[in-house]
Amino acid sequence: MAEPRKNILTQVDLCLKYSLSKEQRSISSKIISNYINKIDTLVYAVCGAGKTELSFGVIKHVLEHGGQVGFALPRRDVVIELYWRLKEAFPNNIVTAVYGQHTSKLTGDIIVLTTHQLYRYEKYFDLIVMDEIDAFPYKGDDVLNAMFVRARRGPCVLMSATPSDAVIKEYSKSNHDIVELRTRFHKKDIPVPIIKLDSKFFQRAFILKKMKEWNKEGKKCFIFASTIEECESLYSFIHPFFKDGEYVHSKRVDRPEVIKRFKDGKTWYLVTTSVLERGVTIKNLQVVVYGADVEGIYDKATLIQIAGRAGRKIDAPDGDVFFLGEKKTKSMQEAVDEIKYCNTYL
Repeated sequence: MAEPRKNILTQVDLCLKYSLSKEQRSISSKIISNYINKIDTLVYAVCGAGKTELSFGVIKHVLEHGGQVGFALPRRDVVIELYWRLKEAFPNNIVTAVYGQHTSKLTGDIIVLTTHQLYRYEKYFDLIVMDEIDAFPYKGDDVLNAMFVRARRGPCVLMSATPSDAVIKEYSKSNHDIVELRTRFHKKDIPVPIIKLDSKFFQRAFILKKMKEWNKEGKKCFIFASTIEECESLYSFIHPFFKDGEYVHSKRVDRPEVIKRFKDGKTWYLVTTSVLERGVTIKNLQVVVYGADVEGIYDKATLIQIAGRAGRKIDAPDGDVFFLGEKKTKSMQEAVDEIKYCNTYL
């Protein structure tokens, strides 16, 4: 169990490579005001809105007043990515990452950790920022939620592009606040998914056709499959046609290395399960969901998150997104409708 440090006033330098938009600055100020007034905040913002950066202002405020900050996420991959972003944003503060097999150091000014590691921190954090509250394994897990509550000693900031109705209802009560951001920071439309219905054979043929186009244009792509078995099968089908790619899923031991090779440009496509539905920003990324009609795997929230991988960069705000299936499901149509609705805010 980690021992809370004594609160020490400190000089904090927040370094961002770009300026926040007017809307982002307004929301950041509101989050700080809520924190000062001991109000918990839900940040309800579309994929690519810059949710993480919205929390930097309140993190700076807490650190300047000697507080302890925790930033919790359900998935290890995203913890690792966020660790580097926070080190860059707060270069003069100690940022520590805590996740499975990486627990030798448990203290720091900012502790970025998986939700499973919260059990180490009893009444520890003056501020907890919790991103991806709707993601597995945190979503619907009473034990993880209890650990989150136990680790707090101050207000929290929850963040999601797809919060559940229950969370929205809870944060509509007194002593809670919901702030919304329905546009991306670059003020361009979120790419609207195209639904294409066909047999599995023709879905695979369509994927090859689009990959040929994207390869010629120098664009990268994610191809999502519903299960580990489907992921490996689809990769085995694609690989003879396009060699410079990989597959990734939760049971692949070298997953971080595979993802790094992709980010470094050594591969240009990944066949993946939902492990890459969140927390990844890649320039010129195109997205295909193979078998998007598999219910129980691809609900509305998951499809919105997957579609949100495309068009995230200011210098590459567009991208193709395809939902492939043998039938159109309610979740597929609702995801498309929600994205179109968010685009009306521009």
